[in-house]
Amino acid sequence: MDRQPTLETERLVIRPLAEVDRDGLFAVAADPALWEQHPAHDRWRREVFDALFDEGIASGGALAVVDKVTGRIIGSTRYDRYDAEDGGKVEIGWTFLERECWGKGINPEMKRTMLAHAFQHVALVEFRVGDTNYRSRYALEAIGAVRTDRYELGKYDGKRVVHLYYEIDRTSFASGPLAG
Repeated sequence: MDRQPTLETERLVIRPLAEVDRDGLFAVAADPALWEQHPAHDRWRREVFDALFDEGIASGGALAVVDKVTGRIIGSTRYDRYDAEDGGKVEIGWTFLERECWGKGINPEMKRTMLAHAFQHVALVEFRVGDTNYRSRYALEAIGAVRTDRYELGKYDGKRVVHLYYEIDRTSFASGPLAG
């Protein structure tokens, strides 16, 4: 599976994230409101963002989300944890969009095309989200992702962090809210 494709929607170009995107993406990430419910709530700080950006580039699956009309970067997302076994699965995550995009259907538009690409290669897409990140949890449920009984415990900044797992399989995608 190509985890860094170039995908286009009506309003977006989703393309491989590149080093030249660092400053433009930081301008988006520098808004503390983006991270207020996220376990890593300080990604608006330059040094924390830079570590996230570097990790994304190293992952081989990070994508820039670009407004098709203006050519301006408005966020990022990632394909990660690809496994070809048993029909295949991939994780989609690390998504953030500038606040001006919230409530305008940008996330579902982006996820529809990302899921369509993924389901050409895998049978299952997983999402991992912080348990107190209600904004992201609601967004996942709105696109048809179902919470599983799986979770992951970790630590960030000396505090316990719980990540919940959501998933969409090929069949539920084809008949779910993003079908079309």
